Formats: sequence, structure tokens, C-alpha cells
Amino acid sequence: MTVPADKKTDVKNTDSPATLKRSLSLPMLVLYGLGTTIGAGIYALIGEVAGVAGMASPFSFLIAALIAGFTAFSFAELSARFPRSAGEAHYVQQATGLSALSTTIGLMVVFAGAVSSAAISNAFVGYLHEFFDLPRAAAIVAIVLAIGLLAAWGIAQSVIVAGILTVVEIGGLALVIWAGGDNLVDLPEALPEMWPGVGAVAWSSVLAGAILAFYAFIGFEDMVNVAEETRDASRTLPLAIIITLIVTTLFYMAISLVSVLSVPVSELAAHEAPLALVYERGSGGSAQFLSLIGIVAILNGALVQVIMASRVLYGLSDQGQLPAFLGRVNATTRTPLIATAVVVGAVLILALWFRLAGLAEATSSITLAIFTIVNAALVRIRLRDGKPAEGVCYPLIIPILGFVLSLAFLIVGLLG
Repeated sequence: MTVPADKKTDVKNTDSPATLKRSLSLPMLVLYGLGTTIGAGIYALIGEVAGVAGMASPFSFLIAALIAGFTAFSFAELSARFPRSAGEAHYVQQATGLSALSTTIGLMVVFAGAVSSAAISNAFVGYLHEFFDLPRAAAIVAIVLAIGLLAAWGIAQSVIVAGILTVVEIGGLALVIWAGGDNLVDLPEALPEMWPGVGAVAWSSVLAGAILAFYAFIGFEDMVNVAEETRDASRTLPLAIIITLIVTTLFYMAISLVSVLSVPVSELAAHEAPLALVYERGSGGSAQFLSLIGIVAILNGALVQVIMASRVLYGLSDQGQLPAFLGRVNATTRTPLIATAVVVGAVLILALWFRLAGLAEATSSITLAIFTIVNAALVRIRLRDGKPAEGVCYPLIIPILGFVLSLAFLIVGLLG
């Protein structure tokens, strides 16, 4: 009798008696997902989108949510079928049977996580300089090592810390919505100005804004890589992914509406801390604490990326696609310490040698390439195997549209 991947016991084999600990419940997993999706990006991105789409910015965020949603549903279905660490690599392996391609995809996910964490660490230094004048290299080394130690401590402890930081992040967004909430009464009057109309030029600006806003939704895909640390993963993971997408969309829509109604879009686009400006205009008070929340958001994002990338290395090793030492789990912490150390080392090198803009652009391109391949993998699995006898299953058009849209965004980003 074959034991399902999410029902395995703690004893994997005699060579590696310690396994990952299944301690993540649905609320913890949702907080983990929100922590990697609602991050520092929205605190600055709203101004960038406003600069492109103007008053129609809420439509840009809505379109971005719809586009991200197709791929999110694909990940939800695949995580129910194959609840394993190194999720994306495992999905491609199941679809194609090509171990080399599967390993390549897994390493792309690890690289994207390391690059993203390096970009976040660079952003952290920028925020930190608002309060302390520390050498860039020293600050990066200190924060990356601290994050690595926390990730190595234990999955439950790491996710609890990430959850607390996520609550702080969401609290900051809620305060911005509260401060500018009175302006929502002007929404009916402002709708004609916000609606792009029927002209192609206006909608091209909205779509350009949607491309920017799309990157604020990236992060839900990281959730599948803690499948082997999730209780009843085949049920919990799909639900957590969808909840994360819905909550993220609601917050982003509220933030975009409040922002364009509270501050002229020209000022919003020109300001380095647009949400701080919205808060100041709405409340009349200082918004310096939002910079502190921005630091919290950055730390949270980096932590989640390190956890995710180390679990992918573990998963690839567990499946025999990488050296066995990367799959060793410490008996005390129940975490893959060697894999975590490798990821932390990669983050340090990237963060010290490269700057924020190039790292962020590389993260986006790699992620879209992964989205394209994962959607294609689900299409192939569905056409070959049909619908599963039980569990999560969505219409085939969803991964098809996810593939087309992800590929289109990737091409536009590369050409742009």
C-alpha cells in the first residue's frame, strides 16, 4: 500500500531518521502566505502604479489579481495532487518524467528565492539608513545571518515570528485605510474619472499599471514548498492559497481606492513613501512609524524566502535529484540545516555584490518563467490523467489562461 505524501510518518529511512515536522495549521499557513505576498512592495508600489495608470489604478490592481488568480488556482490544484516539498519541480517531474528539467525548475525556484531575499536585504539597508548610519556590507551580513538563524530554529517558531510580523504589516495597511477611509464617500462622484472608458490608449495605461501591480501578488507560490510541514496538506494548502489571494486582493483594492481618493495621483507617484503620505493627509499626524513597519515587512519577506528556498533544496535531495547531504534534517530543530546554510550563503553573496533594481527585475522574470512552466505542467497532467477521483479540481481553462498570461507578461517584461 502506498502512503500518501502528506500522511508519511516521521521515520523516512534508516539513513535519515529525522524528518520535517508537520506543525503548520491553516491559520499559520495563511499568515505565512500573507507574509510573503503582502510585503514591502505595496508600501512603494502604489505610487509606481499611480504614475502609470493614474486614477484608474484600482482597475490595474483588479486586473493583476485576476491574472495572478489563474496561476494561484493552478498551484492550489497541484498542491492537492502532489503535496511535496520542492513543489514546482515535483509538478514538472510528474508532468514530463524528465528529471533534468525538474531539477532545473527546482533550482530556478531556489535561485529566485535567494535573489528575492538579497533584493529585500538591500531594501532593508535603505530603510535602516532612515534611522541609523551603518555600513551597507555590515548591515547586510547582520540581517542575513539573523534571518538564517531564525529559519534554522524551527518551522513552527519561524512561521510564528513571520505571522507576528505579518500582523504588523497588515496593521500598517489597515491604519492607512482608516486614515483615508473618509474619502471613500467621494467614490461615486470620482468613478467617472476613474473609469478608463473605451479608448485603447487609456486601457493600455491600465494594463501597464497591471503589469506593475502583478508583482505585488507574487508570493503565494512559495506556500507549496512547506507542504511536508503542513497538517493534512492536500486539503489545507489549496484552501490557504485561495484565502491568501482573496485577502491580498481585498487589501490592495482598498489601499488603491483610498490612495487615489486621498492624494492627487501626481503627488502619489512622486513621493518616495506614498502610503505614508496618504496616512499623513488623512490623519494629520506623523507617519514615521510606517517606515518602521516597512522594515518589518522587509524582514518578514526575507525570512519567508529563505525558508522556502531551503525546503526546495531539501525536497530535491529527498527525491534523489541533488546530493543527499542537502536533505539531512537536524534531529533537534527538525529543519534542513545544511540546505538553510547554503541558501543563506547564496543570499549573502548576491546581496553584497548586486543592487536592488537588478535583483528585483531578475526575481520577476524567473518567477514568471516558473509560472508559465507550472501552468503548462498542469495542462499536460489534466489532458493525460483527467480529473482526479477526489480532491481539488478546477476547469481546464484556468491553467490554460494562466499559461498564456504568464508567458505574455514574461515576454513583455523581457522586451521592456
